[in-house]
Amino acid sequence: MKEVMVNASTSYPICIGRRLLPQVGEEIRKRVEPCKAAVITDSNVFGLYEKEVRESLKKAGFSVCSYTFTAGEASKQIRTLSDILEYLAREEMTRKDLIVALGGGVVGDIAGFAAAIYQRGIRFVQIPTTFLAAIDSSVGGKTAIDLEAGKNLAGAFYQPQLVLCDTEVMRTLPQEVFADGIAEALKYGVLGDPSLFAAIAAGQIWEDLEQIVERCVSMKRDIVEQDEFDTGTRQLLNLGHTFGHAIEQKSQFTLTHGHAVAIGMHLIARAAERKGIAMSGTAKTIQQALEANGLPTESPFDAKVLAEGTLRDKKRRGNTIQFVFPQKIGACQIVPVAVEDVQALAEMACAKEGECL
Repeated sequence: MKEVMVNASTSYPICIGRRLLPQVGEEIRKRVEPCKAAVITDSNVFGLYEKEVRESLKKAGFSVCSYTFTAGEASKQIRTLSDILEYLAREEMTRKDLIVALGGGVVGDIAGFAAAIYQRGIRFVQIPTTFLAAIDSSVGGKTAIDLEAGKNLAGAFYQPQLVLCDTEVMRTLPQEVFADGIAEALKYGVLGDPSLFAAIAAGQIWEDLEQIVERCVSMKRDIVEQDEFDTGTRQLLNLGHTFGHAIEQKSQFTLTHGHAVAIGMHLIARAAERKGIAMSGTAKTIQQALEANGLPTESPFDAKVLAEGTLRDKKRRGNTIQFVFPQKIGACQIVPVAVEDVQALAEMACAKEGECL
């Protein structure tokens, strides 16, 4: 088992390895005295892994209850959060107890937010079951729900006690779901690791899965330790997300997060080249890597719709929005774009080769 330590406002390990679910109780007990543990999961994950996690926790001395909600981004909203909080109260959970988030990014985000606000803060553990959640959303303490106006517009920074990544679980994911994580892994390569990018682009992911997870979470750890509350350097992690979130929401979440981020990353790279920020060929290299892994690269929406969605993004600061522009594979920069210029940027990003700008 590999271990990556995060030293933020709470210090915690990220444990990475195969067949770790049977060890969940033992690993948590190393850091949390046995107490009542509420497993929060969704309808997809419940039948697959809840029993195994429950039994491991009970074996380690924890008293266990569980709450399940309907799988999907549509559940990441205030009603589900309210239902979870009411459930915790009915179960008489206290601040000495524990929430266990078992699932993908939606589960981790909403269970983490519930942990942050229930009785003003209760301990929680992240057990991501998707590649995307393992390398991105489970690490760094961002928790959130969506509002009608946009994605992740309500939330809190709240660090877990432990993140446990069982890569055996990831190996059983449908290819389309696994590809969501590939988009985020390629993002890390574009941000600062050309060799990681090249390995994933070449399809060398399955044999090196544990090492790739470790590399991605280590990169995120380094950024989070510099900027836990997302006021500077951490904004680099939004590469592809500004356009991506707009596409995801405008699709009514029929496009998954990773697929939308893939499109957003290619679009912003194309715009970066046209603005003279990125080296020639950067967008094409990103496009080829994404498409080689079964990911989309073109927006299903025109520039006007894309700009409209972007203006509601949480990365807006007054009259500017922070965009992350690639300079080359392995280097990016944060550039504030005035809201009145977002439409033109979207047009630049959406225009294909040969089209008039």
